Amino acid sequence: MNVYHITYAPSPGIFFLYFWGCNMECRACLCKKEIYDCHLEETKRAIFEESKEVPQAPSRFLDLNEVLEILKGRDISQVIFMGAEPTIDAELPKLAKALHRKFHSYNILLTNGLKLISTKHIDEVVLSIKAYKESLHQDYTGVSNKSILENFSTLYQEGKKLRAESLFIPNYIDSPEIGRIAQFIAGIDRNIAYRIDAYLPVGNNPWRRPTPIEVEQAAQVARRHLLNVSCLRGDERLEYEVRRIV
Repeated sequence: MNVYHITYAPSPGIFFLYFWGCNMECRACLCKKEIYDCHLEETKRAIFEESKEVPQAPSRFLDLNEVLEILKGRDISQVIFMGAEPTIDAELPKLAKALHRKFHSYNILLTNGLKLISTKHIDEVVLSIKAYKESLHQDYTGVSNKSILENFSTLYQEGKKLRAESLFIPNYIDSPEIGRIAQFIAGIDRNIAYRIDAYLPVGNNPWRRPTPIEVEQAAQVARRHLLNVSCLRGDERLEYEVRRIV
């Protein structure tokens, strides 16, 4: 498997499973700055340091049985598959099935939506829509967004619980583009939850970090189209403790 890192929030009983590898090349991917959970004590401040060096690849990976053994005996309410991109791991559906059967967990998939997989044992999908304009999406990720938008619609039509999120980048993926994404989502269902995250400077990109007010303003634009819009302004405090397991 591609699982290389696991963290745990004991209070809500949430496990976070990190998968290595991706099928896009997002210019502002946080993995270019930090490959481990950014809520840990040793990483939560480092991600704000513009001079932080790009991390190395993981030194080891876990197989399916190792993951199940690590989770055994713990209080589990949710398991979140995240990354990089979990869907490129061929064993993800098998893992999700095992988690349902052994732990009755609520399984959440965080994905870029480029690849559809079996979601029979996925309870909820959070799909990151990078941009609505295809040329902008191509510039930011290196790939077209046509199949991503189609897959978003397909997941909804299949009855899968669905949320969306986007990264707000001033003068790039800005308020007008956030509005276009929100309008697309509203064309499917105005009740779909949508979250907007503040960009953190990564790599050699020319973009600055947005102010909290700018992120709030982008959220207001999205609310013209959608009924359930939230945002992460970049100045929030963590609501619960997160521990490193692997």
